[in-house]
Amino acid sequence: MSVLGKLASALGRNDEQPNVELAEALAAKPDAAAIAELAGALATGTTAVSNDAIKVLYELGALKPELVAPHAPAFLKLLSGKNNRNVWGALQAIETITSLQPAAVLAQLPAILVAADKGSVIAKDKAVAILVKLAAAGHGSKVLPVLLERLDGAAPNQFPMYAEQAQPVIDAAHREAFVRLLETRLTSIEASAKRTRVEKVLRRARA
Repeated sequence: MSVLGKLASALGRNDEQPNVELAEALAAKPDAAAIAELAGALATGTTAVSNDAIKVLYELGALKPELVAPHAPAFLKLLSGKNNRNVWGALQAIETITSLQPAAVLAQLPAILVAADKGSVIAKDKAVAILVKLAAAGHGSKVLPVLLERLDGAAPNQFPMYAEQAQPVIDAAHREAFVRLLETRLTSIEASAKRTRVEKVLRRARA
């Protein structure tokens, strides 16, 4: 039986549970051919099939990123598509494999950022997570200026989380700019819980 027959749409289901269960099954018992078939379906399947396939792949990537990392080109190709769900799913999948495929992801960073800016808040969250992982993988000189720029323009609700994610990868060359950014944004944060989170990041950054 083709792995595509196990997708939610093939089973006549309107929920994601079959896709999540398939990802868990592939993580427990890896099947390279099945994973390759799912990756191929991103480009050749119907909208329903490709939507299900990307769900399985990013859920699998969260569990066992090494199993989906070889299919980075298939995820990156989705970024320029018109299927918003697939674009969002591709960003999720790319985030899971960035630590394993940093060079491939870095090469497509402009497309990743464009896709994130056109997408939802979650898409923007994934872009920040990708930048953080690229910095951790040794590409800080290229991506930290971009990360700081996105922090500067982040919505108030997202800023504390982004600051917390960024702080561990900020190097000495960018620490002063990071501290200034935190200090500036702190003055405009009204919610006490969010202020407390940013103040904590600021203390660590100054240490």
